[in-house]
Amino acid sequence: MGCGTKEPKITQLCLAAIQRLMSHEVVSETAAGNIINMLWQLMENSLEELKLLQTVLVLLTTNTVVHDEALSKAIVLCFRLHFTKDNITNNTAAATVRQVVTVVFERMVAEDEQHRDITDQPVLVQGNSNRRSVSTLKPCAKDAYMLFQDLCQLVNADAPYWLVGMTEMTRTFGLELLESVLNDFPQVFLQHQEFSFLLKERVCPLVIKLFSPNIKFRQGSSTSSSPAPVEKPYFPICMRLLRVVSVLIKQFYTLLVTECEIFLSLLVKFLDADKPQWLRAVAVESIHRLCVQPQLLRSFCQSYDMKQHSTKVFRDIVNALGSFIQSLFLVPPTGNPAATNQAGNNNSGGPVSAPANSGMLGIGGGVTLLPAFEYRGTWIPILTITVQGSAKATYLEMLDKVEPPTIPEGYAMSVAFHCLLDLVRGITSMIEGELGEVETECQTTTTEAVSSPTQSSEQQELQSTSDQMDKEIVSRAVWEEMVNACWCGLLAALSLLLDASTDEAATENILKAELTMAALCGRLGLVTSRDAFITAICKGSLPPHYALTVLNTTTAATLSNKSYSIQGQSVMMISPSSESHQQVVAVGQPLAVQPQGTVMLTSKNIQCMRTLLNLAHCHGAVLGTSWQLVLATLQHLVWILGLKPGSGGALKPGRAVEGPSTVLTTAVMTDLPVISNILSRLFESSQYLDDVSLHHLINALCSLSLEAMDMAYGNNKEPSLFAVAKLLETGLVNMHRIEILWRPLTGHLLEKVCQHPNSRMREWGAEALTSLIKAGLTFNHDPPLSQNQRLQLLLLNPLKEMSNINHPDIRLKQLECVLQILQSQGDSLGPGWPLVLGVMGAIRNDQGESLIRTAFQCLQLVVTDFLPTMPCTCLQIVVDVAGSFGLHNQELNISLTSIGLLWNISDYFFQRGETIEKELNKEEAAQQKQAEEKGVVLNRPFHPAPPFDCLWLCLYAKLGELCVDPRPAVRKSAGQTLFSTIGAHGTLLQHSTWHTVIWKVLFHLLDRVRESSTTADKEKIESGGGNILIHHSRDTAEKQWAETWVLTLAGVARIFNTRRYLLQPLGDFSRAWDVLLDHIQSAALSKNNEVSLAALKSFQEILQIVSPVRDSDKPETPPAVNVPVPVLLGPVSGPSLNRPFVRTDSIGERLGRYSSSEPPVVTDELEDLNLWWAAWNTWYRIGSESTKAPTTFDKLTFIPSQPFLTALIQIFPALYQHIKTGFNMDDLQKLGVILHSAVSVPISSDASPFILPSYTEAVLTSLQEAVLTALDVLQKAICVGPESMQIMYPAIFNQLLAFVEFSCKPPRYGQLETKHIANAKYNQIQLFAPAEWVALNYVPFAERSLDVVVDLYQKTACHKAVVNEKVLQNIIKTLRVPLSLKYSCPSESTWKLAVSSLLKVLSIGLPVARQHASSGKFDSMWPELANTFEDFLFTKSIPPDNLSIQEFQRNESIDVEVVQLISTEILPYANFIPKEFVGQIMTMLNKGSIHSQSSSFTEAEIDIRLREEFSKMCFETLLQFSFSNKVTTPQEGYISRMALSVLLKRSQDVLHRYIEDERLSGKCPLPRQQVTEIIFVLKAVSTLIDSLKKTKPENVDGNTWAQVIALYPTLVECITCSSSEVCSALKEALVPFKDFMQPPTSKVQNGES
Repeated sequence: MGCGTKEPKITQLCLAAIQRLMSHEVVSETAAGNIINMLWQLMENSLEELKLLQTVLVLLTTNTVVHDEALSKAIVLCFRLHFTKDNITNNTAAATVRQVVTVVFERMVAEDEQHRDITDQPVLVQGNSNRRSVSTLKPCAKDAYMLFQDLCQLVNADAPYWLVGMTEMTRTFGLELLESVLNDFPQVFLQHQEFSFLLKERVCPLVIKLFSPNIKFRQGSSTSSSPAPVEKPYFPICMRLLRVVSVLIKQFYTLLVTECEIFLSLLVKFLDADKPQWLRAVAVESIHRLCVQPQLLRSFCQSYDMKQHSTKVFRDIVNALGSFIQSLFLVPPTGNPAATNQAGNNNSGGPVSAPANSGMLGIGGGVTLLPAFEYRGTWIPILTITVQGSAKATYLEMLDKVEPPTIPEGYAMSVAFHCLLDLVRGITSMIEGELGEVETECQTTTTEAVSSPTQSSEQQELQSTSDQMDKEIVSRAVWEEMVNACWCGLLAALSLLLDASTDEAATENILKAELTMAALCGRLGLVTSRDAFITAICKGSLPPHYALTVLNTTTAATLSNKSYSIQGQSVMMISPSSESHQQVVAVGQPLAVQPQGTVMLTSKNIQCMRTLLNLAHCHGAVLGTSWQLVLATLQHLVWILGLKPGSGGALKPGRAVEGPSTVLTTAVMTDLPVISNILSRLFESSQYLDDVSLHHLINALCSLSLEAMDMAYGNNKEPSLFAVAKLLETGLVNMHRIEILWRPLTGHLLEKVCQHPNSRMREWGAEALTSLIKAGLTFNHDPPLSQNQRLQLLLLNPLKEMSNINHPDIRLKQLECVLQILQSQGDSLGPGWPLVLGVMGAIRNDQGESLIRTAFQCLQLVVTDFLPTMPCTCLQIVVDVAGSFGLHNQELNISLTSIGLLWNISDYFFQRGETIEKELNKEEAAQQKQAEEKGVVLNRPFHPAPPFDCLWLCLYAKLGELCVDPRPAVRKSAGQTLFSTIGAHGTLLQHSTWHTVIWKVLFHLLDRVRESSTTADKEKIESGGGNILIHHSRDTAEKQWAETWVLTLAGVARIFNTRRYLLQPLGDFSRAWDVLLDHIQSAALSKNNEVSLAALKSFQEILQIVSPVRDSDKPETPPAVNVPVPVLLGPVSGPSLNRPFVRTDSIGERLGRYSSSEPPVVTDELEDLNLWWAAWNTWYRIGSESTKAPTTFDKLTFIPSQPFLTALIQIFPALYQHIKTGFNMDDLQKLGVILHSAVSVPISSDASPFILPSYTEAVLTSLQEAVLTALDVLQKAICVGPESMQIMYPAIFNQLLAFVEFSCKPPRYGQLETKHIANAKYNQIQLFAPAEWVALNYVPFAERSLDVVVDLYQKTACHKAVVNEKVLQNIIKTLRVPLSLKYSCPSESTWKLAVSSLLKVLSIGLPVARQHASSGKFDSMWPELANTFEDFLFTKSIPPDNLSIQEFQRNESIDVEVVQLISTEILPYANFIPKEFVGQIMTMLNKGSIHSQSSSFTEAEIDIRLREEFSKMCFETLLQFSFSNKVTTPQEGYISRMALSVLLKRSQDVLHRYIEDERLSGKCPLPRQQVTEIIFVLKAVSTLIDSLKKTKPENVDGNTWAQVIALYPTLVECITCSSSEVCSALKEALVPFKDFMQPPTSKVQNGES
């Protein structure tokens, strides 16, 4: 009512009242209708318009009573007010309309809420064609429906159905209202099919229709082919349409799939370069809105891209963004963007010539560059638009603008840029989230434990349950399709932007997008796209143009040259432009075969590099094959930055070898440690990769390394070690699962890197390999290595393989590694020992001293510290290795030390014998079992012997090899060690093993030594290398080998000696004995004094063996066996030969040790005898060979030395003791020959001063002593021996007598000219005259032999054999020689001794001879004896001129002794003696009794020379026998008569001659001798007469008297002589005649008077 007044005041109050009423909800439906009608009137009168609006609003919001017509009327009222002239009313009305529309829909929502519980919502049926089926709707819904339908009508410029009374309406306002309804109440449209129908049938066609001007319009085409002029796009409508579309797509996409496809295609079109800038801007903003809704994008993809005949909407959107961004960089005038883009391919990679100031822009003082993109001169600033992830649009919100705004430069670019970033972020986070869910579900549902969190898809599919599988297959298909659809466009756009970006933050965002895409592609297993993104980052990391070569080569392989296209345009064409204004932070060398100057790195490159590192670090697991790209790029960057690998493979900043070409700014210098740190962390994080990814990483590194190696071939440039260093690093951090990557890793390092010709490359390969092995062994594996032998062997295997590489530097590394392993892990190597030892053993001789030295150091360490920790089965390898070092000829000290090691090893075997034996036996049993299972024979050296013995045998065999090494020092050392070892530890061996020791070790060795010695070179060696002087006794190879031979033979002999109790029980001891003797023989007969003498020493040694004694009767003293053990040789004269052989241990002790376990076997005597006889035969062969005189002589003729011969002869006595029972005449004969020859051997003149006694001492040489000793032993043995042996006496006599002869006739030695000692007496021997030979002084020897003969004869004169064999005659015959020579003997002692010996022998022998007179055995002796006496007493030799009178008288007394012997021993027994003999004796005495000296002597000599005593003795003997009253036989009387008549006749002659001479001589005195003779005759006559008187008259023959008396006249005639001496003698002779003067008695004789 009040309002009806139309009075302003009243109206105001009324309206206020009405509002109050309404707010208290007291208005009924009719009231409401009335109120509205009233308001309508006011509106028509333009009264209180604002209050009206307020009232309507209150009315509609406070309750729901207004419906249908009333409602529509109210709404129309508001619309009408909106179009008034008043601005305030306008705006308020607009707001009210908006609110009212909202209220209508809110009511509907509320209504639905109420009814939801009561009835179920009918199922929404799409495509309901009943336009007016509003009857089903509830009241509020109906209102809303009608309202929305009319809004569509109005926008479409059609008449409304419900809003009756509308006068005017604008499209812009209509669109805004539509947008707000759609935006605010989407559920209304989704839940009510009527509404959804409206959407489809009304809204979408409307939008499409309104869009048409924008679609048709092209900028720059003023005239068009179509006749009608094109309507210009209108900004406000266009912008609102886009907003509506955004809402439609966002909210009702599911309902409007087809329509959305059209909208999206339109959006894409609006981005074209020929559309107005503002249109493009708003289109981009719209797209941005979509881009921040990944789920929506996902739906697009599912609905379009994945359907067969549908537009690829999603792909088009992304590609459109890409093209849009590209087009922004291309200057507008050109019509066809595609053509322009092609220009990008034409950059022909000219030289990198940035403008000089290009790098400096950012550094200039205080100038800050705007963040911007710059590409080929187009500069586009980057504006900060929105916070990431929200699409806050600028132009879509300009609802008040009618004219298109001016778009600032760079706005569209910035939005597009953000679109891309948000798109990437959205897609990736969505897909990764879903992937994560799927994976966690898989893990929870799978029954099996899954090995690592990121399972590859195939594995998951296998494991998950079927329904899940289906679900996952579907979602995976969507993900893959999304990525496949968008990656090309994204990549094209992002790589372009990356290249153009000048802002660090923008670059960072781009890189992040590329990184997340790459990672996503990786996770989905989309290799091509993944590699493409990675390639883009890689290219960004490298300098311009540089990348092309590297990446195109690497990617060519991995991507097989696929090209990606956006709408037919190639993507890969965008290459970094050279003139980007970036700060250059580093200049370095490119990594290429030929250095090509320098390249520059900008800060953006470094930024890309860090992204790349980040990618690899965080997403390594999905990189797969693209590791190659990543690593190749990193390698190049590392190279340019000059990072070099340090220990453990970490890269440290270091100068490049090329020096000054690498320049780094301080900016990058601070970054470098960070980069190198990230690099290291990157490879550290490989421990979290799954096995497959890890393999990808390793493969990539390997192929990278191969590439680097190819580049390093053929030049000595520093190679790129990146790959090798990183392989090492990767290996080190993945130790916990090293097995899976060990083979490819070490295989590559071994086969490729370590064999590379470039030494630096090789060195690193070896470094990496050895570091890995060391780390692998020290790593705390689970289970530990000690329980995982397979792994341990796997780890050590590459170490062994390194032995196949010939580069010394590699081998040095290998050995250093072994050394370190030993020092750190030696105790726990276990089954790895054979490998480690094999490495040491693999060093060959030609590999240089330092290698051998290092390897040897390792071995020393093993032997000193680790023998106890290694399995016993490896000990044999240790022995082999040590032996092989002995044979290395690089360094003598090593060889010698290795022999020392063998000795230490043997000691270790000895100490730990029992444990080693147990372990080896156990092992052997196991192997035996295995072998049987496989059906093969167990094969090991020295097989039948037990394993512990085999170990010893290997040791012995090794030492044996060293004993024939070419170097004397090694041979000597090895020999000593071998024999010491066998000596010290031999007792550990099983009895049967000795057989092998003897045959396979010792005899084998002897054979080899003998062979080498006999073939050794006789050339003189000047010096022993360096400044070592060689003693002349070792200055030829032959002499050096001689020493070895000596050592070896002595060693073997010693073993035979000390171990005989062990060896003899072996079956073939006698064969061994023969072989040993054979060796001794060949050594003894070698033409080397040292060897031959030593051989004899060894011979002596093996002959001085006592037989084993049982423990029970083992005496305290050495066993007293019934064999006198010969004393060792006395020191043989001469230097250096007096080394007595000392036994290593007492036999008693050895026996004791054995007796406890097994009594020694006592061998039967026969066996023993055979051995001794074998020895005798050897002795005989040595003797006869060595002493046989050679047929021809020259300077080189070998003549055995005295010590040798002495030793030889000295062996005989010992030997003889054992063989005497069977020693027969033949053997004696053989012995004699040897003794004789031995004594005959001369000495060389240079040795003579040492061996020959000075002439004046009558000393025997040791050889002569020995010979006599030998005979002495023999004769003593015969003496106590059985009768049968005594027939040997004569032979011994013969032998001795032969020696006696030497006194006068030294023996000849072949045809050799010798100086006799006789001459030597006068002219001193010239020392060192060229090979002159001096015969010995045989006199003392002969004389000693003679003494022996006499002694022996004294003992054996009566022996039958001695009698039968005419020994006495032989003795006499032998003595006759010196006796007849007398003064001519070489030594005067000889004949004196001969005489005394003869006397002694005869004193014994004559009685024997008389005894056997009748048997005739001595008949031949007598004449011999007579001749001997004759020769001696009347010698033809002249006494020397200087004989003194005393001497002469002494000699005369000897003659007298002989005559005495005749008078006492022979003549008294004349009747037992042959007559002729007695006659000879008488004649001799007769001759002696009268001086018959030759007349040539001078006066002075005669007094001495006349043997007065002798003559007198002879005469007396004659007389004595003449008148002996013991005439028992007529024969004796006959002798005396004969003697007298001879004497008297002689006297008569002398006297006559004297008288004659006296008369002739006149006054001259006669020669003294004649005077003496006459005096002697006169004395004899007086003596005779005396004798006759004393004799019984009947004994004297008448004739005799007559002869005596007949002398008288002659005597008287002598009275006239003038010599007083003669006169006085004459007196004495005449006086006795008085006895004849007596008166004559007349007697009648025979009857006559």
